[in-house]
Amino acid sequence: MLSRKRLKFFFGLALWSFIFFAVQSSWSQEGSGSPAVSSTTIAEEPLRRAKPTPYDSVFPQTEYLGPTIGVPNSVPVSPLNDFLWKNSPWLKKNRIEIYGWADVGYNLSSSNRSNEPMTYDVVPNSVQLDQAVLAVQRLPDTVQTDHVDWGFQLDNLYGMDYRYTTAYGYFSQQLLQQNKLYGYDPTVANFQLYVPQIAEGTLFTIGRYISPADIEAQFAPQNFLYTHSLMFSYDAYTQTGVNAAVKLDDTWTLLLGVDAGNDIAPWTPAAQPTGLAMLRWVSEDNNDSLWGGADAFNNGQFTANHDNLQEFNMTWSHRFNPGFFTETEMYYMDQWNAVLGGTCNFGPLTAFGGGGCGAPLPGMSREWGAVNYTEHKLTDKDFLSIRNDWLDDADGERTGFAAQYESWTVGVTHEFTALTEIRPEIRYDRAWSGGLPYNDGTKKDQITFNMDVIQSF
Repeated sequence: MLSRKRLKFFFGLALWSFIFFAVQSSWSQEGSGSPAVSSTTIAEEPLRRAKPTPYDSVFPQTEYLGPTIGVPNSVPVSPLNDFLWKNSPWLKKNRIEIYGWADVGYNLSSSNRSNEPMTYDVVPNSVQLDQAVLAVQRLPDTVQTDHVDWGFQLDNLYGMDYRYTTAYGYFSQQLLQQNKLYGYDPTVANFQLYVPQIAEGTLFTIGRYISPADIEAQFAPQNFLYTHSLMFSYDAYTQTGVNAAVKLDDTWTLLLGVDAGNDIAPWTPAAQPTGLAMLRWVSEDNNDSLWGGADAFNNGQFTANHDNLQEFNMTWSHRFNPGFFTETEMYYMDQWNAVLGGTCNFGPLTAFGGGGCGAPLPGMSREWGAVNYTEHKLTDKDFLSIRNDWLDDADGERTGFAAQYESWTVGVTHEFTALTEIRPEIRYDRAWSGGLPYNDGTKKDQITFNMDVIQSF
């Protein structure tokens, strides 16, 4: 158990951090004559062919989850892209954007060996480069309906977060054979084709893409908090295949696809045809949305020392007003004849993994998860996030411990400029059964103060 002295220290530090940023934000708001321009949108938004934007631009996500055909592409505020467009008219003419960011984080933890099963900042009491990303893209214009358009995305990630985005077959030896703390991952690499003549617009994507969006994203600027929930730390990250997002009307959008399996490249021995079928619904008053279905389904057999997760998700989003909303997601996952702790890591054994395969788990292994985010706008540059998280790793197939987990997190995001933001938070994790999963298998709970800075360029 945590000592009373340590608890006072952690909560005191978090309280003073919260007060500092709240006061600083209040001064900034009082001294501002006009609202700040969001770091993720241009000043004047083009016409939409969809329901109005549900959330305020202070938040990193302004749309309901799921495909958003008919929504204009936002041009990131990027000095690098501005420089390249000024010096290469060809890039601007063809709408090719090049930009990026660096995310550096720090955590103060009651653990001293490992923060796992919390992710991504697994090294306790340290500063780390979570991710440095360079993105190159041309996004199809899905607002217009008079011609076929095309696009592509190539997002290159380097940092400690590669440990969670890695897919078997994409430089995966860095993790699965060498267990490197830092590495490189081409997290997104795909081609897109938009055909407005199919239904009210259909977007085809072929290549590697983020597994159909959960509340949490793999890239730091799109997340409400610095750390990730336990639930999302152990589900699918990317898929390689082809999918089609079909807009039926402003209320319904369908996503269908086939891929090689969660976090698996088609050319690896673990690959097998995997189906995807999800549906997006938005209410007539634009205050509620449902997004869910089958993220991945096939025979479910653990193959070639790699997970073959079967996953089914559902998210309900409810907006009280554009500056106050809540999102709740649930999932169920399973697979057959897996191993304790999931995909085998044959690298050197450390407090963060490695050492080969875990013990065999004959039969079916199952996981259930639920998470709620409640978001509240404080000022034009600040918002409050509250997250409650539950994961039942019934057989230990994901975390290595057959346990039920809960976590509670409170954080504030403050935007200093359109290019710089900071996200302090305090978090408490606890395992209610299944031994001592924290601090490299020595503790049942953990408290952390976490903070990161995102600098875009």
